[in-house]
Amino acid sequence: MDLSQLGAAVGPMIRVGGGFANRMYRLDTDQGSFAVKELNLVDRRWSYRVEDVFRFERAAFAAGVPMPEPIAAGDDMLVHRWVEGEKVPEAPVSAAYAFEIGEILARIHALDVEWTDVSTEEPVARDWPELAERAAATGQPWADELASHVEMFLAIAHFVDTCERPGPVVLTHKDIQPWNLLAREGRPVVLDWELSGLLDLSGELGSTALSISKGPGFDTIEPTIFRAVLDGYVAAGGVLPPPGPSWFVFMISGWLGHTRWNILRCLADIEPTTGPELALSQESAHNGIRGLPDMFHRLPDLETLLV
Repeated sequence: MDLSQLGAAVGPMIRVGGGFANRMYRLDTDQGSFAVKELNLVDRRWSYRVEDVFRFERAAFAAGVPMPEPIAAGDDMLVHRWVEGEKVPEAPVSAAYAFEIGEILARIHALDVEWTDVSTEEPVARDWPELAERAAATGQPWADELASHVEMFLAIAHFVDTCERPGPVVLTHKDIQPWNLLAREGRPVVLDWELSGLLDLSGELGSTALSISKGPGFDTIEPTIFRAVLDGYVAAGGVLPPPGPSWFVFMISGWLGHTRWNILRCLADIEPTTGPELALSQESAHNGIRGLPDMFHRLPDLETLLV
């Protein structure tokens, strides 16, 4: 992408830390500051729907959804207006912040945007025994832990494949997590829209409400914060789907795929030129191997949040 359209640079483009899938830079020009995201096209788990996502973002921004202004989109790069704000820690947010997140989701789901992606979800991978063997053979630091959880990962894969989704299906962000949020004067700003697409409503609500109502792990879930998201959704005109495990299957499925993707990057033992560095993939792989079995064990407890 030709970045000259953003104005004359007043300094070098600066790498911004973080990024679980892509790499982010800040570019300051005589026309303002911009977030320039370099998309990882080397070993992505799926293809980006760049045109669809950009159209969706423009509609959300025009409707007043608090988010960075989308400026340009290309095959390997996304550009947004830079937004200042405080990072949201992995900890329960305030009830007011959670309520507003629910309102934002209802506004997003009410948008009338054409979506051309009709792809179907691929079957969940079942190669966990082979991955455990390769991890042991290559001396991965989490190899023993993975080997001890192989049967659990196969059970999780079966759950993801067979769990019924009650609908409706909505066009939505799909990844509202603490690391994709800012707080500006105590109110939410929603970042990183490139995973947007069609999703069962219960999966979007459950993933969002759970992620901002807990700390690391699952020992510090605040039920009142979880419910505040749902209250905000209803207050803004949304209708809640019926309770059940489908509220958490999308979060489990996404984490399962993300863990496997990072395991494969670690097994390759090559420092990638795009996407997360190898050290971050090691951390993400270990977090998934340790955290997914814990979440799966707690499904009955998580469902009590919906009552």
